[in-house]
Amino acid sequence: MKLYSKIKSLFFFLTVLIGSSSLAQNISVHDPVLIKEKDTYYLFCTGKGIKCFSSVDLKNWKVEPAVFPEKPIWTDKVVSDFGNHIWAPDILYHNNKYYLYYSISAFGKNTSAIGVVTNVTLNANDPNYKWIDHGIVVQSYPNRDEWNAIDPNLTFDENNVPWLSFGSFWDGIKMVKLNPDLLSIAQPEEWYAIAKRKNTPLSGGSSAIEAPFIFKKNGFYYLFTSWDLCCKGKDSTYKIAVGRSKSVSGPYVDKEGNLLSQGGGTILLKGDENYFGVGHNSAYTFDGVDYLVYHGYDAKQNGKSVLVIKELKWDSDFWPYL
Repeated sequence: MKLYSKIKSLFFFLTVLIGSSSLAQNISVHDPVLIKEKDTYYLFCTGKGIKCFSSVDLKNWKVEPAVFPEKPIWTDKVVSDFGNHIWAPDILYHNNKYYLYYSISAFGKNTSAIGVVTNVTLNANDPNYKWIDHGIVVQSYPNRDEWNAIDPNLTFDENNVPWLSFGSFWDGIKMVKLNPDLLSIAQPEEWYAIAKRKNTPLSGGSSAIEAPFIFKKNGFYYLFTSWDLCCKGKDSTYKIAVGRSKSVSGPYVDKEGNLLSQGGGTILLKGDENYFGVGHNSAYTFDGVDYLVYHGYDAKQNGKSVLVIKELKWDSDFWPYL
């Protein structure tokens, strides 16, 4: 009986340990998004030409070809010196195609644009594999716009109408209705401001919020955003906040009922002894399990940005936790 108890205790310890750790192998990413085609997961993230990895178990990852071997031709008209370093993709499957939204920007400015590229498969060995770029969906201009056209996320409402949320710093998170082809803004234009923070000294007087991701669950639209500073290694203060709404366009509120459009947001995850900062998340359901996918600045690796994947759970009031 004593041996049985020891084995049982060890099994419980290992279960807790595995359940509390990331599923992902230690690969370096920023702004990860995931999708599954057949039995393979594909991860896209910020990097030269948009970095891509594949996996069959969410743990071991293989490097795949970049989406853009050369920078999209249209980008020179927006930013001429970004070196094909493309930011914050978003991936979805709709009408038998994969749509991948991406952003380019002059760093620290709202000289930015969001584009979209499509493919019928993500398998680079498939003879039908070919990315087709459709150019600009949304563009922001200094001295005209108070918003910034980066960090896109495409969501469908209950009527299957497509909405693109995006934005960082500047004047918070925006949302605009798209045409059914998912390639352009619908007319007449319909815009919403769905989240904002009060200006803070650490962000240079800007609204330190970015990277929206909307996840439908439990009869709500959950809006995840990232707060404070990323990309600083040990000095990163990134954290993930969440709010929810019954309508895709809001109003979104946090656990205390504060409006996200007026600075509200419930902190879901922040830096700890393992990571200096965590953020720019996405969320998915695969095979009946919900996952939160994000990057964290690993304290054991001097602030290296690594992929983290954890199971996303829900409390009795339908709020997410890890």
